[in-house]
Amino acid sequence: MQGRLSAWLVKHGLIHRSLGFDYQGIETLQIKPEDWHSIAVILYVYGYNYLRSQCAYDVAPGGLLASVYHLTRIEYGVDQPEEVCIKVFAPRGNPRIPSAFWVWKGVDFQERESYDMLGISYDNHPRLKRILMPESWIGWPLRKDYIAPNFYEIQDAH
Repeated sequence: MQGRLSAWLVKHGLIHRSLGFDYQGIETLQIKPEDWHSIAVILYVYGYNYLRSQCAYDVAPGGLLASVYHLTRIEYGVDQPEEVCIKVFAPRGNPRIPSAFWVWKGVDFQERESYDMLGISYDNHPRLKRILMPESWIGWPLRKDYIAPNFYEIQDAH
């Protein structure tokens, strides 16, 4: 089933894939990494001026990684703002997605956390570095195939 935004994107020749609706009735779309920056700008101009949240997850061990953006279209005098969920999938071997920072500045720390936990590189992010883990940390702790270091061995070595 195609939602309102998906129909608008089709009408304007913008490539995407409809993933249907979530349990709250929010339309969910998949955008390819190479199309994400231009579609993000278009969505902002179209009125999706508020980024509610950004997160990321590991789809399956050895599989794709996903960066998820929850956008809201806030207009004066509208009681029920439109919302959309955008998913951008990236290959595990080289997970690169254009940063949404230059469209929605509030995504700064959220993309950094996704980088820190899953290793997704956000191209053109102004300060892409670890935010939760120490800079010396090796690996991406929220990947399903991550093997945690044995902290007892590390403590015994000191």
